[in-house]
This record gives sequence, C-alpha cells and structure tokens, in this order.
Amino acid sequence: MLRLLVDTSTWLDLAKRRDGQRWIVALRVYWQQKKLDLLVPSVVIDEFERNRPRIEASMTASVSERFRLIKRDLDEYGGEDQQHALEVLDGLAYQVPLIGAMTTRNFDEIMDLLRKGQLLEPTDQERSRVVQRGLEKQAPFHRPRNSVADAVLLELYTSAIGSADLSADPHAFVTSNSDDFSSPQGDKRQPHPDLASLFARSGSSYGLGVDGLNKILLDHFGDELEELFEESDFEEEPRRLDEILEAEHEFFDRVWYHRSLMQEIKVEQQVGPEGVADLLRIAGQGRRRVEAQYSGPGELGPYTDFELGMLNGKLSALRWVLGSEWDFLDT
Repeated sequence: MLRLLVDTSTWLDLAKRRDGQRWIVALRVYWQQKKLDLLVPSVVIDEFERNRPRIEASMTASVSERFRLIKRDLDEYGGEDQQHALEVLDGLAYQVPLIGAMTTRNFDEIMDLLRKGQLLEPTDQERSRVVQRGLEKQAPFHRPRNSVADAVLLELYTSAIGSADLSADPHAFVTSNSDDFSSPQGDKRQPHPDLASLFARSGSSYGLGVDGLNKILLDHFGDELEELFEESDFEEEPRRLDEILEAEHEFFDRVWYHRSLMQEIKVEQQVGPEGVADLLRIAGQGRRRVEAQYSGPGELGPYTDFELGMLNGKLSALRWVLGSEWDFLDT
C-alpha cells in the first residue's frame, strides 16, 4: 500500500486547479480499493480549513476582475465588432458564480479525503525532535520564519517511515513549499540536504507539488493510473447564458406545439371543423415557424407520456436556472 503525507500547500494547489478532479478521483478510488492511504497530520486539516475561505474568495474575485478589465478594454478600444463582443462577454460573465462553485467543490472533496485518512498527532518525542531541529537550524528552520508546523510534518513522516516496511508499503512526502523543504540550489524537485537522509532509503520519496504527486502515483500505479485518468479526465464547463436560453426556447416550442396538437384534437371532437379552422387561424403561424425549425421525423410529436414528461422536466429545470420557480410550465 502506498502511503502519502501531503502538505497543506499541495492540497490547496490541487483544490485551485480546474483539472484537480483527475487526481482527487484517483486518490479516492485507490483509497477505496485499499491500495493507498493518506497520512494526515491534524495541522494539515487545521491549515486547510483556515485557508479555504480566503482562497475561494480570491478565485471567484480573480475571475470577476478579469471579466471587468476585458469589458473595460472593449469599451475603450473596441472596433467594429465591439457590440457583439460585449454581448458574448456578458454571457460569459453569467458563468462566473457557476465557475466559482464548480471549482471550489474540490475543497469539499479534498476535505472528505483528509477526514478519511490516518490522523496523525505529534507525540512528545516528535515535539522534542522539532525543538532540536530548530536549535540546530536544520531545514525547515534554515529560514527566518516560524517553521514549527512544517517541522512537525517532517517529524511525523520520520516516525512513519521509521516503523514501516518500505518494500511492502512505500511512503512519500509531497509539498509545494520548495523554500522550506527543497534544495536551495539546483533542482527544486530534490529535498533539502538536511532532509536527504529521509529519502535515501528505497521506498521513501520526495514530491514537489501536484506534478510531484502525479509522478509518485505514476511510478507506483503505472498504466493502471493512466487508464483511471482516461476514465475520469473531465473538466465540466458551465453552460453559457446564450446556450441556456437557446435550449429553453427549444423546449418551449416543443411543449407548445404538442399542446397545440392536443388542443386541435379536442376542438375537433367538441366543435368540429369550424373550431379547428378558428384554432389554426390563431396558431397556424406559430406552428409553421416551429415546423420549419424542427423538421426532423418525430421531432414535434405528438409525444408519448414519457417523452412529454422528459420535455416538461427539461423546460422546468432550464427555467429554474434562469430564475423562475420550479414547475413553471406555462406556454
């Protein structure tokens, strides 16, 4: 079983990535299959929760700010297609809250992974080693900052590999904090010389950031991981406003046309041909427009109860997204 101790910095980087789901899904699947375990220091959970609101807010704000600046530039420097460009931009701006919500869901799923992992609390022995590391100015205390939490992670990892059979259960330490943990010169993917002994043994690996996590997973799972990536490699993009409006208009037309056909049958049964003629004088132009737009066989019904139910459900959902109440199906 591969055992990972992932620093808060990498979890936050993963949460911010639009393609973060490929690794989140892989970690969840391998955990469920008991092929992987997460070593989770309590300080990582605390730091992740503490930083989450700030990063979520900055992600949404940065997207909104980019739209604002682009729109300002179009106002000032736009050419012949300025109006069309502004309309497209307004449609894209409608996506901003959706983009933020879909991106920040990574935070919920990462927190779920952390809570399912093996919780690690520092012992007195590990705290003592943290103090000794600080007195000797060994990484991560080689910089003029409070690095106690980082040192706790290292000592917890030291204890984990010290009691493990690394040939059966390889371990890896993953961080994005290259300033505190990586080599100060040369390849940042290599650990600081003060930490080199932790990764000198076969079965103990150092990974830098999401790329480092990816390499560790690939080295351990190989083609199996590639196949899992292919199955779960998706980036869901929220629909643009114009796409939603177009779909809502289509399902409105289909439902209205079906109702018009049913009304024609009812009028013919109750009133006769004269009633049908009156109905077609009112609805004929609308029908001809819909027939010209949706001319494929079977596209305009009449529909079965199931097909009509699906159409009504789609129309209701689209209208709800646009601000109407549920089950608003007036045509």
